[in-house]
Amino acid sequence: MELKKIAINHIHEQLGAKMVPFAGYNMPVSYTGLIEEHNTVRNTVGMFDVSHMGEFLISGPKALDLIQKVFSNDASTLVVGKAQYGYLPNDNGGIVDDLLIYRIGEEEYMLVVNASNIEKDWNWIAKQNEGFGAIMKDISDDFSLFAVQGPKAEDTLQKLTTAMDLSAIKPFHFQVAPFADTKYVIMSNTGYTGAGGFEIYLHNKDAESVWRKILDAGEEFGIKPIGLGARDTLRMEMGFCLYGNDIDDTTSPIEAKLGWATKFTKDFINAEDLKKQKEQGVERKLIAFHMKDRGIPRKGYEILDMDGNTIGVVTSGTQSPTLGHGIGMGYVKTDFAKPETEIQIAVRKNQLKAVVKKLPLI
Repeated sequence: MELKKIAINHIHEQLGAKMVPFAGYNMPVSYTGLIEEHNTVRNTVGMFDVSHMGEFLISGPKALDLIQKVFSNDASTLVVGKAQYGYLPNDNGGIVDDLLIYRIGEEEYMLVVNASNIEKDWNWIAKQNEGFGAIMKDISDDFSLFAVQGPKAEDTLQKLTTAMDLSAIKPFHFQVAPFADTKYVIMSNTGYTGAGGFEIYLHNKDAESVWRKILDAGEEFGIKPIGLGARDTLRMEMGFCLYGNDIDDTTSPIEAKLGWATKFTKDFINAEDLKKQKEQGVERKLIAFHMKDRGIPRKGYEILDMDGNTIGVVTSGTQSPTLGHGIGMGYVKTDFAKPETEIQIAVRKNQLKAVVKKLPLI
């Protein structure tokens, strides 16, 4: 199948990005190198093009009713200008996808979903909508999305707007206003790096112009374009889940420690079973860990107790550029999920020591 191209694919190629297939799109995985890009975001400011993400609009008098049925969190608490994280539970205890919901009007919501799940999510929500009749529109191919992240993100972006005071956009809030000579963008604060910053949703026709203006505005701070490779290492240092690795159609959100985004004050798909899990406890839990021995944990590696018995599996792992040693996430039997519990990771034929840690890992 031919790869889809994001609106400014040609710019990334001109910048010398290493392009790879990702979720059906041709995407920049790195420009100057993962470690340099990672450190740029942690220390100054970097810009990701994550236009492969999907966006749906759900509107009309029944929009909230539909969202409340398919979404784990309580969207009735959203006011216009606020966003919320949660997931779409499936019928058998797993997760269709994790996503963000923005309330952009009294009866209008924008759902931001993972690129690999656009079609799956759309079909799932549309199926549930048969009893509601909310108005659904897939705008994924019409919008670009840039994430400008790092301690100097606000200083960079504020140069390009007088219509917004970016310091007033608190976490999980957003504004819709003119920016960088475009009529309007959605400017939100829901970062996936732990380094602070903003996400900018804008029409494809404005993408090239805005990208260049942001790079110009951030030049004094050493802004760099950042690829998906560093996005992955940054989110792992924070312990943020990646769909397809740490959560999927078979993982329980309670096991994945997403109970905080699961509100049993309303009825939603599979709520009864999930409530039972929360009350009775689960047999395994998602943990994060530091490597004590030298070695890099990878997805699929076995997690062992100190006697060498298998107690779980790694779902994400990398060498942390910030810490200089291996870190990872994975599921283990609940007895081994307590912070500071010593575990081992089976790296090839070696059993390497690691320790369970509280999040974030840095």
